[in-house]
Amino acid sequence: MRALTYQGKRDVRVDTVPDPPIQDPTDIIVRITSTGICGSDLHLCEVLGPYLDPGDILGHEPMGVVEEVGREVTAVAPGDRVVIPFNVSCGHCHMCGQGLHSQCETTQVRERGMGASLFGFTKLYGQVPGGQAEYLRVPFGNTLPIKVPHGPSDDRFVYLSDVLPTAWQAVEYADIPPGGSVTVLGLGPIGAMAARIALHRGAGLVIGVDLVPERLERVSGYGATCLDLRRYGKHLGDAVRDLTDGRGTDAVIDAVGMEAHGSPVAQAAHTAVGLLPDALAQRMMETAGIDRLAALHTAIDLVRRGGTISVSGVYGGSADPMPMLTLFDKQIQLRMGQANVKRWVDDLLPLLTDDDPLGVDSFATHHLPLEEGPQAYETFR
Repeated sequence: MRALTYQGKRDVRVDTVPDPPIQDPTDIIVRITSTGICGSDLHLCEVLGPYLDPGDILGHEPMGVVEEVGREVTAVAPGDRVVIPFNVSCGHCHMCGQGLHSQCETTQVRERGMGASLFGFTKLYGQVPGGQAEYLRVPFGNTLPIKVPHGPSDDRFVYLSDVLPTAWQAVEYADIPPGGSVTVLGLGPIGAMAARIALHRGAGLVIGVDLVPERLERVSGYGATCLDLRRYGKHLGDAVRDLTDGRGTDAVIDAVGMEAHGSPVAQAAHTAVGLLPDALAQRMMETAGIDRLAALHTAIDLVRRGGTISVSGVYGGSADPMPMLTLFDKQIQLRMGQANVKRWVDDLLPLLTDDDPLGVDSFATHHLPLEEGPQAYETFR
């Protein structure tokens, strides 16, 4: 089959690789019909490369059609249309029972001290082959796939794999009061969808922040008040407080993460670590690694006293300096973590089978064939 593979920093290629086989009686094989590129995929090719090997298949936002099932699979059959969550979760352990599928005890990467395995990610998360490929082996065939109806285009359902549950959890964790306010930092796929969900769920004021004109225009067209970071710069906090009676928003969603603009020292550190041999780079990241924290520090500034910060952007540093005095003094609540995809499916599916209130049918900006995957990565970057 053809698959998009990691080959080195900022180097992904489409190669011919072996088709995935059924390995366990509850496995299924899915023929992939659509998949997304996540901001996390860019992190893999920029910062987290030391945890990958050349030839690793990337991608964790797939959907498709079941081609083959193991002998113990009864929940789906060949020909069924399914979306695959990015968490590799069993669905029956203690953590899955708590709705914490990103902490699945069956697939936790204990040797690395990490949570549940993820499709198409790094050694930190199980190094499971991903879905930017023609076929994908999916374990836990009776509990993991999300069965969706035939008919609507893939665009209606593919975001169930990551974007929708990640954005929904970001808003849930933000705990915006009815009619309240939220600032969304970063208007890429997650931030843009989080803004839509916050408006759908009754937020009175949604402020979106980015520095890409097309992203700002897109989100403002959906009803958010957008602020261009290039214009406001260090005065962004004043602009947000001007819109909120001098307080700041009730909540802030950080949808940027570890590669934020405005962190030149940490950016230089990322570049330096990227030049080291993988084994040494891993040790550096696990003991002295820092993130580019401009977005998180901005969130701390923008949120009102007693407010909540919800972090959906991925961070990977182990020695990040945090302004604990400010966090404590402002009485800020912090919630974060990988999205627990299956936890939110029952909330989201009705919105996809009704009249598409979140606008998923027109959410994609680019549709490209698998063979143009490397160009797609470069466009996103």
